[in-house]
Amino acid sequence: MRIVIIDYGSGNIQSIQFALQRLGFEGILSNSIEEIRGADKVIFPGVGEAQTAMQKLKESGLDTVLPTLKQPVLGICLGMQLMCDFSEERNTKGLGIFETSVIRFPKEVRTPHTGWNTINNLQSALFEGIKEGDFMYFVHSYYVPKCSESIAETAYDFNYSSALQKDNFYGVQFHPEKSGTIGAQVLSNFLKL
Repeated sequence: MRIVIIDYGSGNIQSIQFALQRLGFEGILSNSIEEIRGADKVIFPGVGEAQTAMQKLKESGLDTVLPTLKQPVLGICLGMQLMCDFSEERNTKGLGIFETSVIRFPKEVRTPHTGWNTINNLQSALFEGIKEGDFMYFVHSYYVPKCSESIAETAYDFNYSSALQKDNFYGVQFHPEKSGTIGAQVLSNFLKL
């Protein structure tokens, strides 16, 4: 199986590579459009700030390629947020894969939301073998509200979308590569899709 981790200078890619190695797979780091199109599975990571990350995608032409991919694609953290229509973080236009916006947590909510929290209302093969209320590791100051594309929710003062799916595109707000055995199960499930 050919797994490509998109390398656009805005991801926590080594920890994803190590997580895949623990599952017995190699992830190729690449920003080559040909390699990404030819992959069996694509992982779209992201750490940092939305507008800068989007600019890097535009510079490499990936902003037009990613929405056209036909194989399973997994966006992680900022990767998931960039797959949405719009982010309030520096008013950034996203890739438009998920028809929803990314919103800053209200001032009264402590940010960033950092640490372990539960995922609930699980509605996808991505969560095969994972129980309601299992814990994942989060680090983020912006969130996706509950919407028609939600496949998991997390409560942090209120419920928001901690995972999204549309067709072959999946997104998770948490970091499966940092979430122990439960996170490893999510990655394993993604590789089986």
